[in-house]
Amino acid sequence: MDKTQEKLEQETKKWLEKLDERLEGKDESVEQMENVLAYRDDTEHFLEEEEYIRAWESVIYAWGILETLERLGKFDPE
Repeated sequence: MDKTQEKLEQETKKWLEKLDERLEGKDESVEQMENVLAYRDDTEHFLEEEEYIRAWESVIYAWGILETLERLGKFDPE
């Protein structure tokens, strides 16, 4: 594994962990949450397959959808 792949793997895992923390207590029945969770699962799959670019893309997509849902007020205030 070269340094770029190593860095990409580390960053992806870091943001995946933060995503998991942010998802705690969120209502999974909210419209479009299935996409957040699917991209989150895809991230883990791609990490296992050592497809680091695809893993990074997946975690970023999950974050983007989650943040959009939060900004639209789809979750109860914490």
